[in-house]
Amino acid sequence: MISIEGLSKFYNTSLSRITAVDNLTLDIEEGDIFGVIGYSGAGKSTFVRLLNRLEEPSSGKVVIDDETITSLNANQLRVTRQEIGMIFQHFNLLWSRTVKDNIAFPLEIAGVAKREREERVQELIELVGLAGREQAYPSQLSGGQKQRVGIARALANKPKVLLCDEATSALDPETTNAILDLLVDINERLGLTVILITHEMHVIRKICKQVAVMEEGKIVEQGDVLDVFLRPKQQVTKKFVEQVMGTNDEDDGVEDLISTYESGKIMKLHFVGETANQALISQIAKSYHIDINILQGKITQMQQGAYGTLFVQMDGDPDEIDRAITFITDETSVEVEVVRDVE
Repeated sequence: MISIEGLSKFYNTSLSRITAVDNLTLDIEEGDIFGVIGYSGAGKSTFVRLLNRLEEPSSGKVVIDDETITSLNANQLRVTRQEIGMIFQHFNLLWSRTVKDNIAFPLEIAGVAKREREERVQELIELVGLAGREQAYPSQLSGGQKQRVGIARALANKPKVLLCDEATSALDPETTNAILDLLVDINERLGLTVILITHEMHVIRKICKQVAVMEEGKIVEQGDVLDVFLRPKQQVTKKFVEQVMGTNDEDDGVEDLISTYESGKIMKLHFVGETANQALISQIAKSYHIDINILQGKITQMQQGAYGTLFVQMDGDPDEIDRAITFITDETSVEVEVVRDVE
């Protein structure tokens, strides 16, 4: 769907040349929710603006749905941009216009007839959950409501691609989750390809299927979100994973804790893509005549399932414990490591 090849952006100053995006090559599948993450100055916002030529590339090629964006003239680009929606961190709404008129604005520019325009606006208002707020002005809206207007406006011309540049960075955590849920719903309903730029790993974790990590204008790591969480290679990626999972020193204090147990087996359960993790412990307790205690751990949920670890103690008949372990290893994707076996 989207093919990016050798994309670069340089800024020349009187003293030097600054490289914002450095020879970036990337493919994004149609209908995907693709995350691009990096710290401030990594080049991610410049990158996303190059895709619709809000920034002109210094070199390279961008192809969207078999159309080479980087070779279009001004008139062709104006038409093609209608198929590329964009939402921004600070909403960029027209403060003198109502919700309804803000959403209608791109349709007016496109020359859509008034009746069709009004029908489309009302459809979008319902889609983003703003029914009843049609006549409100931006100053009368919360941050989340403003971003919903921005999303509706970006969808007005029925784009194939939605670019999100730090779309949740100005929002509180609860509102962020609501906006992310809305983006997932839009992706599923409309089949839109979504490219999400962020510096927050929990945003990637919650809705993205694929992720690229940017540093100093380059993609330093890329892949399935679960794989990147499980096996981060670059130091910058490890720091982002720690945003969600906390310290990597997850075994700290466990030795002291498990030394207090004088019977049974202490084991580490490693969840990788397990979607039924919430029921696993209770299922074992009900199915096998053993006592099971959760000692320590952390699990986070992603689009593809769960990732994390739990330290548990199983106590009871050794054969029954072994049967429970066999069930976990054979019937689930949870990996089991026995860290202490108390005779």
